[in-house]
Order: sequence, then C-alpha cells, then structure tokens
Amino acid sequence: MTFNNLKTLTRSAVILPAALALSPTVMAEPKTYVVDDEHFSMFFEIMHIGYAPVMGMFREVEGQFVYDEEARELESGKLVFQSESVFTNHKKRDEHVRNPDFLDSKKHPEITFTVTDFETTGETTGKVTGDLALLGQTRSVVLDVTLNKADVYPFGHEEYTLGISASTTLKRSEWGMTYGLDEDMVGDEVKLHFGFEAIRESGWF
Repeated sequence: MTFNNLKTLTRSAVILPAALALSPTVMAEPKTYVVDDEHFSMFFEIMHIGYAPVMGMFREVEGQFVYDEEARELESGKLVFQSESVFTNHKKRDEHVRNPDFLDSKKHPEITFTVTDFETTGETTGKVTGDLALLGQTRSVVLDVTLNKADVYPFGHEEYTLGISASTTLKRSEWGMTYGLDEDMVGDEVKLHFGFEAIRESGWF
C-alpha cells in the first residue's frame, strides 16, 4: 500500500462515521404533532355520595407536542383545556362545576398540562410526566400512555397521524378543590381518560 493510499484510507475512516451520523436514517428526527380537536376525547369520572361516578368532559382543547418516533423520545408538549367548556350532561351541575366550588372558570379559564419527562415502558407504551396547572396551582402528574397507531391517515387530510390513549388518577384536593369532601358528597379521587389523534406537521423541527 502506497503512502497516498494510506492517507486516502485514513481520511475515509474519519469522514464516513461523520457522514453516517448526519444521514437521515441515523439522525434523530423530532417532529411536531398537532392535536386534532375533531378527534379528541377526554372524560373524567368522580364518585357522587358513594353511589355512582359522575362522568364529564371538556369540549374545547388544543395542544401539540414534539416527538421523535424513531428514537421514541418525547421532547416537549402541552395541552390546554378551556374550563368553561366542561360538560356533564346536566345544565345546573355544569354551572356549579364552573363556579368557585370547583373549577372557578371565570378566574381560571384555562387548565394546562405541560410535559416535563417521558419514559418508555414497552413497545407501544410509556409514562408521560407533566405539570398540571389548575386553580392557580401546579402539581406533577404521570399519565400512562399507549400509542395505538402511527400511519398516514386514509382519507381527509391524509397526513401522518398518531393515535394515542392515556389515563391517570389524581386527587383534586391537592389543587385546593375541597368542596364536598367533609360530607363525603363528592369524591376526592378523579379518574382521567384520554383518546386522541395528532397530525404531524411537515418539515424539519
């Protein structure tokens, strides 16, 4: 082997790993996904006087997150619920839930969940940790998350879309919502269930 050939081989040994590290097949590709509000469902359930759970939902929500599907890394994310949009299928109860006994919607119109951490627990499952801001207080909450499907949508917008389910249980008293606890009229434990689709935006992020 000549000296020139050795120099060429050495140069290639340095350049090739760098090129591979920058190639699209190796480099992480975090993408921004926007929550499709037409395909978002979130409901909560809370026990009423020990008889049966009352169920409700929020009708207005928006959000987005940055996710690298190849590396399975959730870089950031946020969901914003309009507290005034709460619905429990009972007009007077909805009005009560909006008042200061519960959500205090006029003073706190938004409920936000901001992602702080993500841990994979299986091939399609994980735990998302985030800060839940409610009634002017912020506490950490962990969601159990399942990725149901990731594919190009078959009709309509025809964009790459993730289908996600999530759930958690929290105690409302930790955010200062204590109405009905002393009399055991309204339960402290609140179960939350989410199901939604999120559409990937085009381009690099």
